[in-house]
Amino acid sequence: MTLTYIFSGFAVGTLVGLTGVGGGSLMTPLLTILFGVSPSVAVGTDLAFASITKATGTFTHRLRGTVEWRVVRLLCYGALPAALVATLGLKYIGSLNKEIGQIIRYSIAISVMLTVIALLFKSKMLDWLNRHPEKQLHGRQLDIATIAAGLLLGTLVTISSIGAGAIGATLLVMLYPRMSAAHIAGTDIAYAVPLTAIAAFGHWWLGSIDWALLGALLLGSMPGITLGSMAARAVPEKFLRGILATTLTLVATKLIL
Repeated sequence: MTLTYIFSGFAVGTLVGLTGVGGGSLMTPLLTILFGVSPSVAVGTDLAFASITKATGTFTHRLRGTVEWRVVRLLCYGALPAALVATLGLKYIGSLNKEIGQIIRYSIAISVMLTVIALLFKSKMLDWLNRHPEKQLHGRQLDIATIAAGLLLGTLVTISSIGAGAIGATLLVMLYPRMSAAHIAGTDIAYAVPLTAIAAFGHWWLGSIDWALLGALLLGSMPGITLGSMAARAVPEKFLRGILATTLTLVATKLIL
């Protein structure tokens, strides 16, 4: 089974390297559906996995100067308290094992479908915003909206481990349409590091992290991400995102049914 986990980490890592998204969206449902890992352990383990991999990505983006730290702070103002509250909520209702497992399972499915929407319609939403500059937020309204986005992402990520990637990037594009793609990616990864770390610590407190599983996934994912990143330019992005969106839709359907 350890080899299977390593191979799964490699497969998901390759997709992340190719598309830039899909880590939590694929890893958590994969552990839940294919390997029978309980939803809470799948979420906790994936959050620990994300906190390690995203910390590496943030270091790289910091060296390149592609992190908007003011936006990171605003997102964290909403996301970090939301992660703490969501963790306490899971602790409070944690004794209802079957019910909380089902809630987490549905939360994963909803987050997966939000990721699909983000994948398919991000460019169209951005085009609409560029054609209607009067709809763009500025000043205090933009700050409040950014904090609110962090609040939503913090809750989603803590409960389902999904949302910090594609959903977070899409919200940043909608709120900051003039921000470059590199800065969107760097900012999205940077705010997710403290968020996933706090959420992972909360799940460690809840006892829902499988450390052996985490080690196997990391062992497979690191070479997978490297290989996927190297091959990314050779494969059409639209084709990859279409495949990923179709896969995620099937995964969400399986989680609900």
